[in-house]
Amino acid sequence: MKPFFRRASLSVFLPVLLLFCARVILAQDAASSNPSVSYGRERLSLDRGWLFHEGDIPFPVVSGHQPSYDNAKAGSSSGAASPEYDDSSWKQVDLPHDWAVEQPFDPKANISQGYRARGMGWYRKYFRLDPADHGKHLEVQLDAVSTHCTVWINGVLSARNWTGYTSIYIDITPIARFGREVNTIAVQVDANPQEGWWYEGAGLYRHAWLVKRNPVHIETDGVFANPVRNADGNWSIPIEATLYSSDKTAAPVEVESTLIDPSGKALLSAHAQITVAPLNESVAKFVLNVDSPKLWSVDEPTLYSVRTVVKRDGAVVDEVITRAGFRTIRFDPNLGFFLNDKPLKLLGTANHQDHAGVGVAVPDALWDFRIRRLKEMGSNAYRAAHNAPAAEFLDACDRLGMLVMDENRNFGATPEHLKQLNWEVRRDRNHPSIILWSVFNEEPSQGTEMGYELVRRMSAAVKNLDTTRPVTAAQSNSVLNPVNASQAADVAGFNYVYRDFDRYHELNPAKPMFSSEDTSTVMTRDEYVTDRKQCLLDSYDDQVLPWGLSHRDAWKQVATRPFVAGTMVWTGFDYFLASRRLLLRHHGPLRISQGRLLHPPGPVDTGSSSRAYRSPLELGGK
Repeated sequence: MKPFFRRASLSVFLPVLLLFCARVILAQDAASSNPSVSYGRERLSLDRGWLFHEGDIPFPVVSGHQPSYDNAKAGSSSGAASPEYDDSSWKQVDLPHDWAVEQPFDPKANISQGYRARGMGWYRKYFRLDPADHGKHLEVQLDAVSTHCTVWINGVLSARNWTGYTSIYIDITPIARFGREVNTIAVQVDANPQEGWWYEGAGLYRHAWLVKRNPVHIETDGVFANPVRNADGNWSIPIEATLYSSDKTAAPVEVESTLIDPSGKALLSAHAQITVAPLNESVAKFVLNVDSPKLWSVDEPTLYSVRTVVKRDGAVVDEVITRAGFRTIRFDPNLGFFLNDKPLKLLGTANHQDHAGVGVAVPDALWDFRIRRLKEMGSNAYRAAHNAPAAEFLDACDRLGMLVMDENRNFGATPEHLKQLNWEVRRDRNHPSIILWSVFNEEPSQGTEMGYELVRRMSAAVKNLDTTRPVTAAQSNSVLNPVNASQAADVAGFNYVYRDFDRYHELNPAKPMFSSEDTSTVMTRDEYVTDRKQCLLDSYDDQVLPWGLSHRDAWKQVATRPFVAGTMVWTGFDYFLASRRLLLRHHGPLRISQGRLLHPPGPVDTGSSSRAYRSPLELGGK
């Protein structure tokens, strides 16, 4: 590949080239910008035209008083963080990008990361802003970076992120450059830290965006419009719209929300007047009362829209469209899960986010593919194991009718832990597909007072933002301890603890419960004779890992107990290996898990037999 830039001709070609790239960027996602440009908001893709360097680039050594003084000032970043850095030899990539999936398999590398080296890397991106954008509120968004990262905008240290599963929102308004001046994004990524025991990839593996808004605008993730059925049986949508102003004077505004039915017809509106102080937030609250809406369900996922606008001096200056689904959820301690007052056994799978061939840089269309294949098999629920999923995945679940257990990655109650949790709930709380917030998976402290207290605090944080869904935690032992984490959850989650179902229900008759993870059967696609030397395992549902049961036996534990709301089978799809002791070849590593219901290209025999989800009698149910 030819270098993207050649420093020798930089002064001649860079302005022309960058203007061309900027036009491409503006054009490629203009159709998906929402709301329309006429209202002052644009959401533009920054996915194309990044420059990537694999490996770290050490910063120059700073020595001497004046260099040290200068180095400490905003905008004085050096090395690859500097706008002036020569990146002409770097590789051009588009996002989503996972550099780990491009690495060769190494038997000496960590099995839990799929035998792939991760390491460190750098990304840089150039873009230009029209002079007409001066005065607007400007935000760069990185949907996720694996794993730790530091971000500089125009040489200014702008963000640090300590998890690979949350988004980064950077207000670049004070430091943006306009016209012929070029804006530079530099991201140093450290993928050495591990947050999981599965393949986590490396790099900017989700989308990136540039958002332009009026100075007085609705914040990112700032609209909460989740329909609820009131005690009298009538429906309403409580609206909370959080506004921010980067203006220099107080801004009296009107916030108005309109409910739009699936055909595009506006049904009703409500509004509130608020004043937003400079460099401050203000929240508008009001209610849309709705008569006899069509309900959202797994079979008919009907979606309405809520159009929220901000009016200043009578003119619309900002607009956000929020999808909404009218449905009720309830976990009953004796009868399980109810959707729209009808009993529904959760027939779920738990899944990591990586996919064959692309690692964690999953194209949007693959989310639809995965959900459709699971629904074809008879599944109606999906556990995002064990982290916040991509926003595009949740959009697909809303459209296609798949219930979701939305899981937090890092367990704790420090400000950093709660920041990560709050971000997830704020981003995701409008999705009708989400029925559970999960705050942990299999934590060592789950059977102790520490585990109980942490869940209590995290549950309280969730409920500060959303009281419409229960909180759970996926507990793998100690559920019968006098003090344990499940006591602070609304719904008890059981990972492989089948033996304790009945006793727990007897001791906690008012606590709903479900099997948050089970099965762990392994097999090889289209093989019917086991040959362990070749790591071939038969497909008769009898190769069971020590902590699990066969599909038939695990489902029987759930199907025969009405008080167990359902199951999340491990797992729905192949994924790069976490530790599987049955599967190591004697001559080298096996690279995928083989513990799935579906192979990426299509179903395996267990996927076909799992259609028996629909008929518990076939699996020994009563």
